[in-house]
Amino acid sequence: MPAPMPVPWRAHAETDLVGEGRACGKVILLGEHAVVYGAPAVAIPVPALPVEASAAWSGSLARQDEISLLTTAVVDTSVLTLGTDGLHRLISAFRKIAGVRETAWVDVCVDCEIPFGRGLGSSAAHARAVVLALGELFGRQLDDRAIFDLVQIAENVAHGNASGVDAAAVGSPVPILFSDRVAERLSVGFDGVVVVADSGVAGKTKDAVELLRQRFERAPESRMDFMGRSADLTYAAVKELTEGRARDFGSSLTAAHELLRGMGLSTDLIDRLVDVALDAGSLGAKITGGGLGGCAIALARGLETAGMIARRLEEAGAVRTWSAPLRRCVDDGG
Repeated sequence: MPAPMPVPWRAHAETDLVGEGRACGKVILLGEHAVVYGAPAVAIPVPALPVEASAAWSGSLARQDEISLLTTAVVDTSVLTLGTDGLHRLISAFRKIAGVRETAWVDVCVDCEIPFGRGLGSSAAHARAVVLALGELFGRQLDDRAIFDLVQIAENVAHGNASGVDAAAVGSPVPILFSDRVAERLSVGFDGVVVVADSGVAGKTKDAVELLRQRFERAPESRMDFMGRSADLTYAAVKELTEGRARDFGSSLTAAHELLRGMGLSTDLIDRLVDVALDAGSLGAKITGGGLGGCAIALARGLETAGMIARRLEEAGAVRTWSAPLRRCVDDGG
């Protein structure tokens, strides 16, 4: 898109103008790891895990040769999740895309309720909230593609070759099917609730990725088998979700867990949480995210059942739980 005309920042530096940005966490329902290799994935936003960023003029005078756009006053885990390198890359790209040609000093504060290292999209949500806050502060209207591309810049620094599913999901008001780097919003045919249970153990995404890579190198046919089975489960689940076939959708989730467990990506604690959720009346349960720790998810028919499942999961060792409705749960102004 054409770069907007720059607005001299010094015209605003003495004002109390503040830009604000919001995002939330996400969970992948199906397609973990396979999505990195080009297979589809389904993900949903988790509004119970919000991230809020604010950006304001600092009033500091920058040197003429200063290339940085902002300084940060961070709250909670901002430095850990977005990272200094990712932040600098993000800011540099924002300047180019938004047409900010002058040096400006801005203070950015980020408040996050997403625990780090649990596969819940903390880095992507941080990046999106910061981008939106800067866009509002500088008076830039960025389209969805520009926002996605900016978030991906930070994600690639944080995770290497990021699939893009996190960047898409943390800004969606509804479940999405992510395929070929494009996010399609999904309709939901039943009032399901996804319970997210934190095992208390940080996931080891890089170790999990390496584990799969080595496995695929030793047995090249296993890669195609894994991707094919993952894609089949994901497309079947999309059909079940949109047609309102809750029990079948739940069964697809559990089958996806067995696929990931068979690849060595689960843990004894996650497996126990999955079993407890199923015993408590969940229609389906599985690991979510990179694996080797992190979170389990369980599908409930409604809020009452979701509450009961959450209590059972906490009794079984989950350190905390959250619930996310499958139907539209975030107001995007539409």
